[in-house]
Amino acid sequence: MVTTERSAEDKLRSTLAAVAPGTELRDGLERILRGRTGALIVLGHDDVVESMCSGGFTLDVDFSATRLRELAKMDGAIVVDRYATRVVRAAVQLLPDPTIETTESGTRHRTAERVAKQSGFPVVSVSQSMRIIALYVGGSRYVLEGSDIIQSRANQALATLERYKSRLDEVSGGIGSDRQLVIRDYVEANRAGRNLVDVQTDLAALDATELLDLAHIARVLGLVAIDDSLDGAVGPRGYRLLSKVPRLPSTIVDRLVGHFGGLQKLLAAGIDELMGVEGVGEQRARAVREGLSRLAESSILERYV
Repeated sequence: MVTTERSAEDKLRSTLAAVAPGTELRDGLERILRGRTGALIVLGHDDVVESMCSGGFTLDVDFSATRLRELAKMDGAIVVDRYATRVVRAAVQLLPDPTIETTESGTRHRTAERVAKQSGFPVVSVSQSMRIIALYVGGSRYVLEGSDIIQSRANQALATLERYKSRLDEVSGGIGSDRQLVIRDYVEANRAGRNLVDVQTDLAALDATELLDLAHIARVLGLVAIDDSLDGAVGPRGYRLLSKVPRLPSTIVDRLVGHFGGLQKLLAAGIDELMGVEGVGEQRARAVREGLSRLAESSILERYV
């Protein structure tokens, strides 16, 4: 049952692709609508379809939108091959089995539904009075929306995707540098013979399950031994916060972190204490102090403490 439903769904999807805006077949159908005429088009030809055809004439010519429009001016149905690349017959009267049940009322639509059920090929019915294009696939009926509506909806979807992409780029733009700063905040370089590159490599190799295991993460960072618990307190060293201070060289950042050893001591340091660090004069000490104070007053501090 599931296989049958999936097969019918796949058939409808492939048929919708054949009549999508921009295709030659859809162009021909819309030309028929604009010309205020109707049409009945069978998308496939075999012995079953041939047995339902009466009158008309055989063409077997290349398919084109303009040719479809001109043939629709004549009475009768049009039969094309299943790929809509050639017009097989035109101006034919279709005589499907009249005992096949149909829910349609109009002659053209009743014929279209019966032919679709009997032949297994999709059938397109263009209504002259209602100005709609109906697609019959097996026992299903699908009314096509106008190309302008579809294109408007597609443009809205693309605009939404563009906004999502811009937001994603904005959020993920600094992930690489943030990851390095987080590692430096909690892992001392050359600790236990491992450098920061080794730690990043080990973290990148973890799978989704291991990334959710806090004890495993702590061991990779070198914060606990194999059998240690996670009860010990861990504090940042200040790399992430100092990276937000404008015009502060990385060498000075390293010296400040090395001198104070932790973020809390760095935040509590005054100008004189900051000047005690090699390479930090009064002007730079004031810049660091003012920068840290501004960050402390904003909610950004909560992300780094």
